[in-house]
Amino acid sequence: MSGSALYITELSNQSYSNRFILLGLSTVPYLEVIGFLAFLVLYLVTLLANLLLIIVVSINPKLQTPMYFFLTNLSLIDMCFSTTVVPKLLMITITKDSSISLLECAVQMYFHLALGCTECFLLAVMAFDRFAAICRPLHYNTIMSRMVCIYLAAASWTLGFINSLIHVIYTFQMSFCRSHQINHFFCELPPFLRISCSDTWLHEIAMYISATIIAILSFFLILISYIHIVSTILKVSSHGRYKALSTCSSHIIVVSVYYGTLMIMYLRPRTSSSSDIDKYISVLYTTVTPMLNPIIYSVRNKDVKGTITNNLFQGILQVK
Repeated sequence: MSGSALYITELSNQSYSNRFILLGLSTVPYLEVIGFLAFLVLYLVTLLANLLLIIVVSINPKLQTPMYFFLTNLSLIDMCFSTTVVPKLLMITITKDSSISLLECAVQMYFHLALGCTECFLLAVMAFDRFAAICRPLHYNTIMSRMVCIYLAAASWTLGFINSLIHVIYTFQMSFCRSHQINHFFCELPPFLRISCSDTWLHEIAMYISATIIAILSFFLILISYIHIVSTILKVSSHGRYKALSTCSSHIIVVSVYYGTLMIMYLRPRTSSSSDIDKYISVLYTTVTPMLNPIIYSVRNKDVKGTITNNLFQGILQVK
């Protein structure tokens, strides 16, 4: 049996005797009801909006471009990202059973970290795509060929999942003897470090280094891309300037929201009130941001809005 298979088997055996309690966002009954309805609506809108964007890109030949290839990857990440957290949260609210097994926690943490890391890399790749389109227009089709796009997307997914695997294996080798109550609404890395009775110093250092390399390096690549984009835009006419900026504005908004919340979550110093702050920050990037991404990219794009109106809505009306 392989090492990874032995590790999963070990988690399965431990899960019967080791369960964690997710304390959630609130224990006030009427707030739980409001939270359940809010998360349900956000989750459904996230699934529908991202799925709609993927369908629109697939049926409109004008949108068969590198930018929308990466955007469909982003939509897939956002749907999976919310799915790792929200269904379990809704189930806890309905059943009133807030316990979660060791194996469930490990799986949830693994996919949550992997998808979050993949999105960081993908946003940097999308910035490079905008740089190539605006600063190297004559060579754009060569630079961003279909195979290059596939390799960049595959590299983003692979690096994200490898990074997550390292963190999760290391985390669940620690001992949790202080408490099995997690002051969060899902299994996230920082709350686990607080309840461990093992020496977490090395793991915290590794977490900060990993977050710095992934988030800061990706953000730095995005920043460099936009410095070149701005310097190029300043050299063109006002009409060309507006057109170039309009293609980047959606990406800038998404990057600002996503990286802002991640940096606050993982790179700020730990304090006694960190747990409560972490929970509310997590709501933003696990439920709100995945819902906003497809909306932000769709609202400013005539081709997307036109496809939704002319193809999808008219098709539905004809069926009726």
